[in-house]
Amino acid sequence: MSKARVPWKAVVGGSVGNLVEWYDWFVYSSFAVYFAASFFPEGDDTAKLLNTAAIFAVGFFMRPLGGWLLGRYADRKGRKAALTLTVTLMSASALLIAIAPTYETVGYFGALVLVVARLLQGLSVGGEYAASATYLTEATPRGRRGFASSFQYVSMTAGQLVGLGLQIILQNTMSKEALDSYGWRIPFVIGALGAAVVFYLRRNLLETEAYDEEEREVETESRGTIRELLGHRKEALLVIALTMGGTVAYYTYTTYLTKYLSNTAGLPKETATLVSFCALFLFMCLQPLAGALSDRIGRRPLLITFGIGSMLGTVPLMTALGGVSSFGGALVLSLTGLLIITGYTSINAVVKAELFPTNVRALGVALPYAIANALFGGTAEYVALWFKNTGIESGFFWYVSGCAAVSLVVYLVMRETRDAALSRAEQVTAGSLPARV
Repeated sequence: MSKARVPWKAVVGGSVGNLVEWYDWFVYSSFAVYFAASFFPEGDDTAKLLNTAAIFAVGFFMRPLGGWLLGRYADRKGRKAALTLTVTLMSASALLIAIAPTYETVGYFGALVLVVARLLQGLSVGGEYAASATYLTEATPRGRRGFASSFQYVSMTAGQLVGLGLQIILQNTMSKEALDSYGWRIPFVIGALGAAVVFYLRRNLLETEAYDEEEREVETESRGTIRELLGHRKEALLVIALTMGGTVAYYTYTTYLTKYLSNTAGLPKETATLVSFCALFLFMCLQPLAGALSDRIGRRPLLITFGIGSMLGTVPLMTALGGVSSFGGALVLSLTGLLIITGYTSINAVVKAELFPTNVRALGVALPYAIANALFGGTAEYVALWFKNTGIESGFFWYVSGCAAVSLVVYLVMRETRDAALSRAEQVTAGSLPARV
């Protein structure tokens, strides 16, 4: 691996926003069991969760629009400007949820406020992923990109851990009645305040060398356009296909896991939350190790390992999790699933960024990735609950395995991206200088 230094200031600044973004994104799902009745008072528990899961999915369908608008913005105005804008939007959406009125007060208007907030979150996250992935990749020397970009999922997972940790604290310090009444609003207030801190940090970031080169040499009108992206159709389709299996598996073992352990396995909510917290903490620690490994052996071996493991392991793992009765058993099985998907999560950001040239890199990562997430990631929880509600819950496990199988085919045929040169300086070092990066 290269001896080049990791630019830690850029890594922290580029990834810390993900913590707040995904904290806000995740607490909606993890606290849904407490606020579902406040906005949808009729029906059984599964029906209420289905309603909140549908609103959760709505946010994902906003992500392609966010990917297009904010990816274009990042290619035209800079990675730093896009990173600052996305965290501002997320702060506003968290504040909206925190003050949303309940059904008892204004009827279904409160649910409408939730929808608006989720639309803003979707818009923000649709651009945040690409801006962060592009910034981390461009700001890091070749030979350390896998390691540095893995901190995107470190920060994303840290955001989930903060949300879960807060949930554990609230569960042990507040009564269920208080949580159902007003306690669920606390994490959203904290999210809005945290975003203000990240806004300050990101305003002090430096722009990447690759973008500065592009800004000096290429007219703004030709950067970040759909026309430019269509010149890289193969890469865009590749991003959709390689994301398909990974995003379904990721949301299965993260946002849906707590509900599954509670609703299906019958574990107490507190135990299910603690299992998720411990498993996610260990998962977070694995990301830099796997990212560094990809800098040595390449990206494809890790992706292929994930594809095989998810295709063959999802059905037995999820079946076993559905019948687990202890904390230890649930933790081991959950961690096994997260270990498998580490082959995808640790490097998926850098792989996508390495596929595109600078003038369309952010949009090329953002839009196809957001489309894949809208179709597969955002609907994963809803599909899982739908299968459960119809009495054939195991059908969801086969669905996840099928998505992984499709992505596995892509991993087997795609080119290796580890040695891609992202700036002119890197191309000169590599001894090859094409017309334009």
